[in-house]
Amino acid sequence: MLDARLRLAGHIRHTPLVPCPALSAQAGHTVALKLDLLQETGSFKLRGATNRILTLPPQRRARGVVTASTGNHGRAVAHAAARLGLRAVVCLSALVPANKVEAVRALGAEVRIVGRSQDDATVEAQRLVREEGMAWIAPFDDPAVIAGQGTLGLEVVEDLPEVTTVLVPLSGGGLAAGVALAVKTVRPKARVIGVSMERGAAMHASLLAGRPVDVEECPTLADSLGGGIGLANRHTFDLCRDLLDDVMLLTETEIAAGMRHLHHCHGLTAEGAAAVGPAALLAGKVRLDGPAVCLVTGGNVDRETFRRVIAAADAETAAATALHEVA
Repeated sequence: MLDARLRLAGHIRHTPLVPCPALSAQAGHTVALKLDLLQETGSFKLRGATNRILTLPPQRRARGVVTASTGNHGRAVAHAAARLGLRAVVCLSALVPANKVEAVRALGAEVRIVGRSQDDATVEAQRLVREEGMAWIAPFDDPAVIAGQGTLGLEVVEDLPEVTTVLVPLSGGGLAAGVALAVKTVRPKARVIGVSMERGAAMHASLLAGRPVDVEECPTLADSLGGGIGLANRHTFDLCRDLLDDVMLLTETEIAAGMRHLHHCHGLTAEGAAAVGPAALLAGKVRLDGPAVCLVTGGNVDRETFRRVIAAADAETAAATALHEVA
């Protein structure tokens, strides 16, 4: 992970850690927000994708890179590839919001829309690996990707050494695994809690089953947390099982409340997946015993969806109207 940090120097930003007075007052302990939505591509995914691509030998890079994504990882791969002058193909499902699709195209990557899930998109990406020799840049289940995401955890413990709890958005587990490994290496007694949505939380279902399982991918305000973890998962399932202290699931109303809180209290335009940490605290689903950090991981939200969430009179109405829009 320290190698990843050195490798990423000049490619990513050390993003700020800012206090959240409202959540601190509610929780009775200091709560800070780690604003990785301020990365150049608007998401923490730039860390893992860039680190993986930089580990490729020149001859592999020359054949181009390919990935499957729920949006933010694809944007990160497209950005890193463009910076290095590489061909990039990003496979996305029909559930990926239009704003994320267009953001990938704007970076010069070739976009392919395949099926109704990230698993469907992965089938096409793997075909390109087999038939064209492109380099597969996994969205989460890859040691170099996990190490890249883990640099976020290193920044957290450097900026708040006394941290006792870190709330991390949980999807395929690359971020959660990397951050948990980094945090617990420095602060072994710190808790790392994964937070996801009730609608299609694949890692949570897999942890309950004791093995990777398929889960239907559903429309949700936290669209970046959708997708499966892969039945042949080799890394993130084991790491999340061994390192996460708990997993919390949120309703769409609770996610909307988190988005509204970040906007009204901090002026942040955060996507639903990035708001789950603050949302879990607002909902009283996590009790703190000391300083805590919520990872605010992405700001690539569809503008109309965000407008609906913020303009509604309450979080329940916001969730109902916005979810109708993305369904």
